[in-house]
Amino acid sequence: MKLLAARRLFTIVRVIARYRLDDQLLALPLPWWVRLLIALLPWRWLPRGKNPHSRGAALRLALEDLGPIFIKFGQLLSTRRDLLPPDMADELAKLQDQVPPFPAAEARARIERFLGAPVSEIFAAFEAEPMASASIAQVHAAKLHSGEDVVVKVIRPGLRPVIRQDLAWLFLLAGLLERASREARRLRPREVVSDYQQTIFDELDLMREAANASQLRRNFDGSPLIYVPQIHWDYCRDKVLVMERIYGIPVTDLKALADQGTDMQKLAERGVEIFFTQVFRDSFFHADMHPGNIFVSREAPWNPQYIAIDCGIIGSLTPEDQDYLARNLLAFFKRDYRKVAQLHIDSGWVPPHTRVNEFEAAIRSVCEPIFEKPLKDISFGQLLLRLFQTARRFDMQVQPQLVLLQKTLLNIEGLGRQLYPDLDLWNTAQPFLERWMRERVSPVQLLRNLQAQAEQVPHLSHMARETLERLSQHNNAVAPAQPANSWSAKLLGVGLVVGASQHGLLLVPAAWPAWLMLAAGAFLVLRR
Repeated sequence: MKLLAARRLFTIVRVIARYRLDDQLLALPLPWWVRLLIALLPWRWLPRGKNPHSRGAALRLALEDLGPIFIKFGQLLSTRRDLLPPDMADELAKLQDQVPPFPAAEARARIERFLGAPVSEIFAAFEAEPMASASIAQVHAAKLHSGEDVVVKVIRPGLRPVIRQDLAWLFLLAGLLERASREARRLRPREVVSDYQQTIFDELDLMREAANASQLRRNFDGSPLIYVPQIHWDYCRDKVLVMERIYGIPVTDLKALADQGTDMQKLAERGVEIFFTQVFRDSFFHADMHPGNIFVSREAPWNPQYIAIDCGIIGSLTPEDQDYLARNLLAFFKRDYRKVAQLHIDSGWVPPHTRVNEFEAAIRSVCEPIFEKPLKDISFGQLLLRLFQTARRFDMQVQPQLVLLQKTLLNIEGLGRQLYPDLDLWNTAQPFLERWMRERVSPVQLLRNLQAQAEQVPHLSHMARETLERLSQHNNAVAPAQPANSWSAKLLGVGLVVGASQHGLLLVPAAWPAWLMLAAGAFLVLRR
């Protein structure tokens, strides 16, 4: 792995030198010693001609040369126009679906190899020119013999070796950072890279993407908020995917959206609602929502509907993370900073010895200035910077399971800023979260939870019986005889305690059966 990392590092340095990205670095407010190191780079002492590329084009071309991981980084940056000059943001936006395609003949050959038949037999029509080309795959338009218009997505050749080299370098860099810096250890870079490794390799499996799209389509079946194209399973393989073709407007084509009279405020608000619905109702959210993957239906522009494609990266949260996240957001909206601080401690996101009042004051100083402002007036870059400073002060741990969620939030914020800058993010999200919290403790939901708990009873009963038998055999061998009724009650109590702990003692109303089992078990064990 170290050899691969060294080779990849050489490639990265070569690309930086080729596109003279070091000139762009020197334009930043860097520490003196970093500027000195850049000035000492060997190619800076060589004569050079005029750079034919603008700074935005140079950055885009460099990311394209470096491959999928760097292209995805550029895609994320392209949504943050508040952080980039317009010329650079415009160039990086081309990474969404304008990555140079690989040859059409090679795409055709790969489709035929994976589907096991000539393209002319599989499709009634097939367009050799790709519709779009991205970092992982490219898509071609086609028509089934049944008459349905479809798109055919095929994975680029030779990706795995390049990705493995990139990941080898990232793991090596993460390990060096962890050994060299206490601050880096707090950020847990190796865990973050490991999570990204799993994500990127999952994205190379189009059968997984097809399954994700099918699930997301089912979650929003009949919804006016979002439409997910149908998957044609008979033509799906791990490197080829065939799905319904859609004819929406790219979400970044603001002129076309305006020309058809799209309600931009409603569109922006529905984007926020879709995100929170996926995260809290379904715990199954599209985690690659950059503008290249989002379209708007041409039907009913006064009641706009999103269309989502490319479900290769899907995120989910545990019930515990859902609960803590929702309660944190609601406390933020209500400016209850003490509750925010206490929730962070209770969840383990900050050390248990953290002083609540100090943490509360730090959070207040960060968050109070952003309330009651429209989205266009909020500097999320400055907000994130101050939050990171607060995190460093209180030794807050990076939560790898929330990395995808944070990335998706950045995409949603960037998209909302483009569609409707006056969007009030807080007032849009707060009613949804309050409704979700109420529904979690509604009689219907409690009944569903009780049914789920009841389904676990046979399993818990079996575990309790096995535990009782083991304890009985052990006590018969080492303990003096005691009244049978006393020992049976204590063993039953131990079984209940074990069953409750196995089931999970969550601080949520739906977990009341487990807490009841714990209380009954403790009573039987402790009574004389």
